[in-house]
Amino acid sequence: MNRILYQFPLSHYCEKARWMLDFKHLAYDVRNLFPGAHRLLSWWRAHGTTVPLLKDGREWIGDSTEMAFWLDARYPQHPLLPNDPLKRGKVAMLEEMADEGGVHLRRWLYGEILDQDAVMNVMLDSYAWAVPVKEYLWPFLQQGIRRLYRVTPEKTPKALENMLAVMTRLEQTLVDNGGRYLVGEQLTLADIAAASLYAPLLAIPGTPWESFTIRSPVFQQVYEDTLRRPFGRWILRLYAEERNSRNNWK
Repeated sequence: MNRILYQFPLSHYCEKARWMLDFKHLAYDVRNLFPGAHRLLSWWRAHGTTVPLLKDGREWIGDSTEMAFWLDARYPQHPLLPNDPLKRGKVAMLEEMADEGGVHLRRWLYGEILDQDAVMNVMLDSYAWAVPVKEYLWPFLQQGIRRLYRVTPEKTPKALENMLAVMTRLEQTLVDNGGRYLVGEQLTLADIAAASLYAPLLAIPGTPWESFTIRSPVFQQVYEDTLRRPFGRWILRLYAEERNSRNNWK
């Protein structure tokens, strides 16, 4: 195997990358990077500081959006973006909108779940050396996550407001297009981005967020409200019917 996806298991942007690769029926191995130390590899290979990071042969691609365009250019089968210029532009716009929502969701979600043991386990159990000392490592990692994503009591309520506003815009686009896909009559990058980046709200079986069952009253309310919305039901349908490989995040 010469195609490797470097990732954080819990990252919804890495789930977006996994789904893109699976959608194109491209085989790949997964390598989990340790948070913080990952920057050494991502900066060296892609001049960035984030994951996902894809190694395909001799090529290194960072950033999930850049990855989507690169994959379509290199592997045109099962295109992520349509050829029609108008539809292509709309897909790109909606993918950017979903990415924006994903940033707000990440900040709010970490404010809600970062104290759960399930989060510690997902983040650290794939590193054999870290398991015996994870209870000691975890407070330092929590502090770094809060600082990196600006997870503060002042910012998380605004993040929730912004996340829901983006969800409403995506949902209206979905409804206007008939309720099955965001653009046209088949799955595109827009659908993959929106569904994967909002999936952490729904604890979908087979995803790294399925173990988040202990919820604050606010999280429980957001969860229930999302389940009742067309957007939430749509995400569940996509994962049930369109997500063709759901166990490669570990």
